[in-house]
Amino acid sequence: MNNPIKRLQTNARMSQVVIANGIAYLSGQVADTAGAAIEMQTTEILSRIDTLLASAGCDRTGLLTANVWLSDPKHFDAFNAVWDNWVGDGHAPTRACVTALLMKPGLDVEVAVTALV
Repeated sequence: MNNPIKRLQTNARMSQVVIANGIAYLSGQVADTAGAAIEMQTTEILSRIDTLLASAGCDRTGLLTANVWLSDPKHFDAFNAVWDNWVGDGHAPTRACVTALLMKPGLDVEVAVTALV
C-alpha cells in the first residue's frame, strides 16, 4: 500500500477520523446536548465536524459527501437553515438525508462527512 491509513481519535470500537488516499472520512457526529432544539444540536455537530476536519488537515471547503440522519421529518427545515449557513456558497457536498431512530433518546440529528485532504 503506497498511502498508509491514518486514524485519529481512535479506540477499540471506532475512529473519529480515518484518512486514506487523500480523503478524510468522519464518523457520524451527534450532539452532547440530547433534548436540545434541533438548531442547537446541529450547530454543535457542525462545530465538532469543523474541529475534526482541522485535525485531518482540511476544512469544509473540501467536503465531498454528507450523510444526515434526522429523528423526525419535522426537523428538516430547521436543520437545513443551520446547514445552509454553514456549508458556504460553492462548497456543497453530495448529500443524503433520511429519517432514522438514533441510538440515544433526545438526539435528533447525526451527520457524517467525507472531505478531500
